[in-house]
Amino acid sequence: MPTSGAVSSGHTRLSARWVIAHVDGAHVVYENAAVVFCGHHIVHVGHGYEGPVDEHFDYGEAIISPGFIDLDALSDLDTTILSYDNSSPASTGRVWPRTYVEKGPFEMYSAEELAFQKHFAFSQLIRNGITTALPIASLFYREWGETVEEFESAARSAEALGLRVYLGPAYRTGNQVVESDGRIVAEFDEERGLAELDAAADFAQRMENDESPLVRGMLAPDRIETCTAELLRKTSEIARHLNVPVRLHCCQSTTELALIRQLHDCTPIEWLDNQGFLSDACLLPHGVYMTDSDIELAAAAGVTIVHCPLVSSRHGSTLDSFMSYKARGLNMAMGTDTWPPDMIQNLQQGVIMNRTVDNTGVKSCRSEDLFDAATLGGATALNRTDLGRLEAGACADIIVIKLDRSLCGPDPVQSLMTGCTGRDVSNVFINGRHVLVDGQIPGVDDDADWVRAQRQFDKIISLYPERTLNHPPVDEIFSTSYARAEKHD
Repeated sequence: MPTSGAVSSGHTRLSARWVIAHVDGAHVVYENAAVVFCGHHIVHVGHGYEGPVDEHFDYGEAIISPGFIDLDALSDLDTTILSYDNSSPASTGRVWPRTYVEKGPFEMYSAEELAFQKHFAFSQLIRNGITTALPIASLFYREWGETVEEFESAARSAEALGLRVYLGPAYRTGNQVVESDGRIVAEFDEERGLAELDAAADFAQRMENDESPLVRGMLAPDRIETCTAELLRKTSEIARHLNVPVRLHCCQSTTELALIRQLHDCTPIEWLDNQGFLSDACLLPHGVYMTDSDIELAAAAGVTIVHCPLVSSRHGSTLDSFMSYKARGLNMAMGTDTWPPDMIQNLQQGVIMNRTVDNTGVKSCRSEDLFDAATLGGATALNRTDLGRLEAGACADIIVIKLDRSLCGPDPVQSLMTGCTGRDVSNVFINGRHVLVDGQIPGVDDDADWVRAQRQFDKIISLYPERTLNHPPVDEIFSTSYARAEKHD
């Protein structure tokens, strides 16, 4: 397995036009400044360093920034992009039809393919400046939940690439099924889900006991509508015992709202509160459909909302609004959750959507509000005061974003918001290790990985008729932008 650069035992100095540092509890901007780290930790940020320097990298017209923290980090070959212009979950394979369930769901990827999937996804996160990731993958093409074996492989991939991760296989006690008449119903297998929880808890405990500085444990019940009360209660108890974060996709669709109302006669947040699930260890992507009382309950419990603006806005929804949630006491953090795993693009989309919803122009939301969520908000959610900031004593999780191909104003964060994408991330250091070097991950054959990723994506598309209502062919499941022209000799 490829291994990225080693950690230097000496003092490494990074300099650039702009440095986003952390002073007295907030980010500040230094111009023509430097970051110095030794081993795994930062020793100096700003001007006036007079200590030893064993290695120096001057990045010129660039931003040296804390690495991004992605609490809903894309870790598979994202099939939601197939629904960009094909929005019905029941008719595009996003909800299993009854006939597929009766036949027996099966794993659509092999163990080897799943292992490659994590390796590929983790490398893409690094390329986009994400230094801490809580992976998320779809269960639509799985037999049921994720397995401990694939996450043991994921841990090895993270170590080899140098990505900081919180890992835990997703589990569930239920699933959505679409009947032949188009109705979507919930079905449950609690015994199976509770057994998966036990396995996930054991895995999380082992990750917490491991001495790796990069790999920690988490609990990942899949989505609120696929969980029974017993699964949620036990998850919450185990999370408190292990002191690990627990992430649950929640308040993200009208289908989910209707199912929870039908099953429990309340909102998703009210139901979680009834189970004692809400806490400051609780991470909730996407939080789009929340009432005022939901927000009050979640904020009082210390919940983090994981904002994923790109995937939400692609399907016509967004928070109402990011700044409104923040003003009412919710900790706001960020996730990618879709292809591309471009945090910069998500920050840009988040600002735009907030301004659109609030309809008060620039005053309603500023660049630094979303940047804080991708750094300090994520660190708060994980209870990690050593992440998401560049200051002495913090982990040396540092990214370099090039500005030499962008029209830049007098502020680096605003320039980032208006002129950059994840492709402008040129160098990444995680825990002091140089894991992206001038756009390349040491030891990774990028061209070969892309060929293999596309081959696997083509395979999963070909299997869509198996799990789509009435089993139509692929060309009927997914519409095309324009009619396909026939080939003429």
